[in-house]
Amino acid sequence: MSLSSALSEAESISAARDRRRVAFATVVGTTVEWYDFFIYASAAGLVFGKLYFAPAGPEFATVLSFITVGISFLFRPLGAFLAGHFGDRHGRRMVLVFTLVLMGLATALVGLLPDYSVIGLAAPALLILLRVLQGISAGGEWGGAVLMAVEHAPKERRGLFGSSPQVGVPIGLLLASGAMALMAALAPGAAFSQWGWRVPFLFSVVLILVGYYVRRRVEESPVFLEIAERRQRTSRPVAKLFKRHTLLVLVAALLVAGNNAVGYMTTGGYIQNYATDPAGKLHLDRGQVLLAVAASGVTWLLSTWFAGWLSDRINRRTTYILGWVLQLVGVLAVFPLVNTGHVGMLFLGVALLTVGLGFTYGPQAALYAELFPASVRFSGVSIAYALGCILGGAFAPTIATLLVQQTGSTDAVSWYLAGMTLVGLAATLILRDRSGIPLGPEHEEEQARSPIFGLAKH
Repeated sequence: MSLSSALSEAESISAARDRRRVAFATVVGTTVEWYDFFIYASAAGLVFGKLYFAPAGPEFATVLSFITVGISFLFRPLGAFLAGHFGDRHGRRMVLVFTLVLMGLATALVGLLPDYSVIGLAAPALLILLRVLQGISAGGEWGGAVLMAVEHAPKERRGLFGSSPQVGVPIGLLLASGAMALMAALAPGAAFSQWGWRVPFLFSVVLILVGYYVRRRVEESPVFLEIAERRQRTSRPVAKLFKRHTLLVLVAALLVAGNNAVGYMTTGGYIQNYATDPAGKLHLDRGQVLLAVAASGVTWLLSTWFAGWLSDRINRRTTYILGWVLQLVGVLAVFPLVNTGHVGMLFLGVALLTVGLGFTYGPQAALYAELFPASVRFSGVSIAYALGCILGGAFAPTIATLLVQQTGSTDAVSWYLAGMTLVGLAATLILRDRSGIPLGPEHEEEQARSPIFGLAKH
């Protein structure tokens, strides 16, 4: 073997090692972030109503509790604007470290927060403030994580590598639900409401330290390094984004909305509350329901990873269309199965739901990265995702709660979720597939051509 061949092979091995390190770091980081985010939603469905909003009465306390889940979404765009600006100006890695620490600290403080019986109105006010900080963090986290994964990946494997931060979401759900189920077993009944629910929040401190260590060891995105080297950093990336790509941001947001509204039936704590509510129809055991939801995190993880891999072979758009069909099947099946009153059927329902969710989530990182030009990519990805979360997931548990209270049935919830799925499908159908498009700044002109059918440039 010649010296040049040996050097080339060594560089290839080193690059592959770096990509694996980035993939691992994005999985760990997003797992920590979404564990923190989801234990709040789980606690909102199980205990926050009676601990922080009890004076509102049992039914409206639950609505208020779910509203605090949704409030955080309203602040995701702020996090996305800030992260997009600093991420496009100063790099992806710095933003990811900051969002991880902010999320973890806010979560740990929720675990220490006294309830309404101790400090009165200050309790729900501080709870909302901490949830707002979680929303700001989540708004900046996702865009940076997916770009680190996709921009480090070879173009023929972007879907697979892009699925690595995506699988952190179902892992986060699995850990959050598993931690709550464990505490429901160790501190049953009143003990869970008194102190058991706090332990998973305080455990976040350990996860912060692990995530911080892993993320600090990751190299900056090669696309951003090339932008910096060419001195092509945009002084006002958010303004440039909306000047040239407003319609694309809105269409991309609808993709997220169709997925998030459905996903937040479990990640937003709605099904957990519906199945265990003492005033409801099912009265299922809290620990068993939490374990069933945790187990569905496994099917979500596998379908997310598989869909990312599949999108490298049949393209992102086709994978997404298949995903919307599977999601529609899951939406129509989940509540009839949950309403049987058997935990096994509940698991089957949420597991079916997660298959479609995975297929509309696994290719998302690569598809989003390929939609926006390099100079405004962090801003475009983050803001579109944050807006989609508001349109879809923000108040989905609240809407579902109100629909059931008004109609006495979950049928209206099923039709609401089916409608959101069709919105996501429609957004997918008007986008061209851009699988494999060059991501570097030297191809900015090609990237700036609108992927929306009927528009050559926007």
